[in-house]
Amino acid sequence: MSEKDVPPVVESPADSERGFSSVLPKHNAVQRLLHRRNDLNELGKDMLQQSLQYDRAQLEADAVRVRRKLDFIVLPMMMTTYMLSFLDKQTLNYSNAYGLQPDTKMSGDNYSWVASALYFGWLCGAWPWNMLLQRVAIGKLVGGMLFVWGTVCMLQATVFNFGGFFAVRFFLGMLEGCISPAWVLLTSMLWTRQEQTMRSSIWLCTNGVSNILGALLAYASGVADGLTIAQWKLIFLIVGALTFMWGFVIVLYLPDGPHNAKMLTEYERVVAVWRVSNNQIGLKDATIRPYQIKEALLDGKCYLIWMVGVALGILNGAVTNFMSSIIKGFNFDALRASLLQAPGGAFEVVFCLLLGWFSQFPNMVGVAIMLGCLPGMAGLIGILTIDIEHRYALVAMCWIQNVIGSPIVLNWTVPGLNIAGHTKRSTVIGIYFVCFVVGNIIGPHLFLPKEAPRYPTAIKALLGTYCAAIFFQGLYTLWCWLDNKERDRLGLHAEAVEDQLLEGFEDLTDKQNKHFRYKL
Repeated sequence: MSEKDVPPVVESPADSERGFSSVLPKHNAVQRLLHRRNDLNELGKDMLQQSLQYDRAQLEADAVRVRRKLDFIVLPMMMTTYMLSFLDKQTLNYSNAYGLQPDTKMSGDNYSWVASALYFGWLCGAWPWNMLLQRVAIGKLVGGMLFVWGTVCMLQATVFNFGGFFAVRFFLGMLEGCISPAWVLLTSMLWTRQEQTMRSSIWLCTNGVSNILGALLAYASGVADGLTIAQWKLIFLIVGALTFMWGFVIVLYLPDGPHNAKMLTEYERVVAVWRVSNNQIGLKDATIRPYQIKEALLDGKCYLIWMVGVALGILNGAVTNFMSSIIKGFNFDALRASLLQAPGGAFEVVFCLLLGWFSQFPNMVGVAIMLGCLPGMAGLIGILTIDIEHRYALVAMCWIQNVIGSPIVLNWTVPGLNIAGHTKRSTVIGIYFVCFVVGNIIGPHLFLPKEAPRYPTAIKALLGTYCAAIFFQGLYTLWCWLDNKERDRLGLHAEAVEDQLLEGFEDLTDKQNKHFRYKL
């Protein structure tokens, strides 16, 4: 059966969710943004029932075409957006090499506090964003925020003291706090559980690309002559303007889920829903269910996820904000220190893709996260022990620290893979990012200025943090394995049949849905 021979998709009352019906209900702008009616899971169930009238072999063949469209159209949009959001965060690190602290009269640990300000903002926004994302159209929200945080990024070029910089970075962090949980949720709605870790690794590996582009941008700003503004201000203006312009693309073309992807035909949207039905988590449910919040707070596995989040946040905060200062401390000038950060981005890209690919093998997500911690530990030991005369060897140890991006993104996917129930998942992701941000706030303060350039106290603390991350992740993986074995022992099927596929759209939690299996 070819696509042109497919019977027309029968419209149901639930099809009023934007994107599936050709006749849209009339709502005002706020109602269109806040999908207050609890019908996205109902719509998904209706679309799944439509898909079951087709031959399974045909659906599987068409699912390949749908996946390719998502991979080649939606995924690049997610990659570019995430690259710009990380570049916005990194602007402070690059600008620091060009006199930002003297020009803004920072002294003592003022820079560390400004670096942390972004994460204080993210901390304040983490929980509200996750609750809001359960109710709003993801594509429109992220597109709108691109306009706002691009503007705020450019505003950094206008501040002239510590207080002003702290305030602007705080609001930048609060605004950008939506992007990571939004991408985790969108990935879980568009790709299967087997595909999610690789796709997440692909969009997060753009952090490495942004490291390369940011280093080149900082170098270009440093050699620019005849500027009427300080070189560090130029970096903020360029990155902010690029972010603002990209917002138009996201608002117009990014889907909110498989149900309204513009690059898919109506039949292909039905196939897209059928593709992800085996995830057993539905699409999205706007109803806040208090019992699911309680279940999240009483689930021991969730606390292990959160502890890993704290540990990875500490490591991320250290790497993101102090690589420029560490490399510069090895007797390199500002221009060379900026340029030498670029290869670190390449390390992140390669390891994100490599471990993302490895994580697709059966029962290898947890192992991939733990393996991703080992290169960073080796690099930290190198920074502590290699003689200061071997400057480029020390710089190479700094490059290896960028590998931390791979275990971070793989751990971000765990709630999307293993937490069912939309309120429970939103709660777990919300608290996770609170924990991750707390870690990012702690990370920069481990570096004591008097210990430059090796920062032995910070390096030893980060080694201990890596060990903690490996321990908690190993314990979580073991717990999930034991739960899966218990469900197998009770004879509960992991392979979903038709009724069980529909059950996935009933907003059951992973504990309630006994056919659910945790991905190890």
